[in-house]
Amino acid sequence: MVDLSRAAEVIRRTRADVVVLQEIDDGARRTDGQDQMAVLSQLTGLQPAFGAFMPYQGGHYGMGILSRFPILESRNHRLPDGAEPRTALDARLQLPDGSELMVCGVHLYATAEQRLAQASRLVELYADNDLPMILGGDFNSEPNSEVMELVEAHWVNADKGEDRLTFPATEPRSEIDFVLYRPADRFEVLTIDVLDEPVVSDHRPVLLVVKPRAAHSTPNWADGN
Repeated sequence: MVDLSRAAEVIRRTRADVVVLQEIDDGARRTDGQDQMAVLSQLTGLQPAFGAFMPYQGGHYGMGILSRFPILESRNHRLPDGAEPRTALDARLQLPDGSELMVCGVHLYATAEQRLAQASRLVELYADNDLPMILGGDFNSEPNSEVMELVEAHWVNADKGEDRLTFPATEPRSEIDFVLYRPADRFEVLTIDVLDEPVVSDHRPVLLVVKPRAAHSTPNWADGN
């Protein structure tokens, strides 16, 4: 991610409570040695978590989560490698009513076979998780692919409607970015939008607004690259 100020402006404007971000640097030369999650946290007022995929240019490259809610714990789980190492970054959050929520971000890569192995490991990682869960990110996989069919067997894929294409940000041709949740009876989907923000990312951000059932808050869940 290059334009942190613009990304922070989008986050503030959408009033997102939780943001899952891909392609984040921490201390890499190509982004002037910045701790990008720390900068985004300062600009948005949200609490950060970072998960490194690999060392890169004197720092690390990976992905992050921003949360308006307290992060009780974050973990970075190694997934089967593709052309580059990959992980699943999760955060256990405490909602205003005292309940807890699990949020996980992914960036699957690179071949269909490698992505399927990564998705299979993802299913294994959270098989015993009994918290309500939001899963978002760049799956690099189209709807009805073997990867998405596997993921959708364990999470509900929020239907974006007619405006669903997410990549590339200008003249999008593919739907490869998704926000999913489980269990189905713990969330009420209010809206889901794909945003036109070509300066922020080469992907279009996905904004999901859900109401946890029997909860007092209405969090906004955003996924962006």
